[in-house]
Amino acid sequence: MNPIDQLEARLRALEDADAIRSLKARYFACCDMKDTEGMRDCFAPGRVRIDYGAIGVFDDRDALVEVFGRLGCHPHIVEMHHGVNPQIEVLDSHHARGSWGLHYQMLDTREGAFTQLGAYYDDTYRKIDGQWKIASTRCVVTSMLVGHYTGATPGVRFGGRPADAPQAGA
Repeated sequence: MNPIDQLEARLRALEDADAIRSLKARYFACCDMKDTEGMRDCFAPGRVRIDYGAIGVFDDRDALVEVFGRLGCHPHIVEMHHGVNPQIEVLDSHHARGSWGLHYQMLDTREGAFTQLGAYYDDTYRKIDGQWKIASTRCVVTSMLVGHYTGATPGVRFGGRPADAPQAGA
């Protein structure tokens, strides 16, 4: 490969990694804005692998969107997804993988409850018709804080690692 071809390949890999970061940011924003169609469009059409632990395991994007609509798309549910520390590896012109940290907060204004999670995502991506899509994802919760804010003082219902959270070094 001559130097110009090498430079083009490096530039393409950087642009692909940036497009994947934008894809995941769009996914988080769609979740927060309760944009089910935008969220759906972040995933590849057809068979995918979506493993969200206690929320469920889904083989296609429509099944995830249905559960998201039922559980999270209500005015009293306020969600904030903050993706951090992306590690993107472009494998070739149509495949990539990545991992992300997640800081998640949810307020249930009707019940006066809040949830704060730490988690990580392991994703694979596929470029389809020139656009990167999530082909598989697994979200693993590593810490959780659940509480309430009724009355004058917030209280904690649970804080710590979920029983099934992976242990460091394991």
